[in-house]
Amino acid sequence: MKCPMCSSLNIIKNGSIHNGKQKHFCKDCCRQFVENPENKRISSAIWNLVNKLLLEKIPIAGIARVVGISEPWLQNHINIIYKNVSKIIENPDVKGRITLECDEMWSFVGNKKNKQWIWLTIDRDSRKIVGVHVGSRDRKGAQALWDSLPQVYRECDVCYTDFWSAYNTVIPKKCHKAVGKETGETNHIERFNNTMRQRISRLVRSTLSFSKNINNHIGAIWNFVHHYNANIAPKLATTTC
Repeated sequence: MKCPMCSSLNIIKNGSIHNGKQKHFCKDCCRQFVENPENKRISSAIWNLVNKLLLEKIPIAGIARVVGISEPWLQNHINIIYKNVSKIIENPDVKGRITLECDEMWSFVGNKKNKQWIWLTIDRDSRKIVGVHVGSRDRKGAQALWDSLPQVYRECDVCYTDFWSAYNTVIPKKCHKAVGKETGETNHIERFNNTMRQRISRLVRSTLSFSKNINNHIGAIWNFVHHYNANIAPKLATTTC
């Protein structure tokens, strides 16, 4: 066997690729290759399945094993999705009294010293997430969350938060109410926080699937939020009926 790059015979075995085929390594030019490679075309059905699996608590390596594609191909697909996902909430048609709940949850990127707080706001009536920001847990983060709300929600009747001081500096006093968990006024947003930890593997507290890239971390959160918002309305309508 010769190296396809430099034609050297100084070749050793070097593990296998995702489908079990033997991988080789050239000790002269450091090229890795497989003998008689086959071009594999991944169907749109497979990519649609991948998009659904990204919304479940399955790490990237697990998705690659399940669908039978290589991790580099999968990672490239993920990078494109998270780069292009919309980072805004569309302005909804809201009627009547608006009640919001805000909360922040801890996450990290790269290592646990690099904390990234996920700020969220939920519309109590529609159960939709209407504000999202990922960043520091300070006034700047609270302001970014408030700025992420569509204008109609920034004119809310009441906005419930915990006692974190940053909220006091950005939410108008006329509508802001800081409350404890025992009141139940922030139950919906706290339940959504739990949903995210159960559905997004990179947010599980003890995990090896944590984010290594801040852009993908933010993209994964926005991707899940849009999916959640698109599916929560039909569920509520069914429950009401």
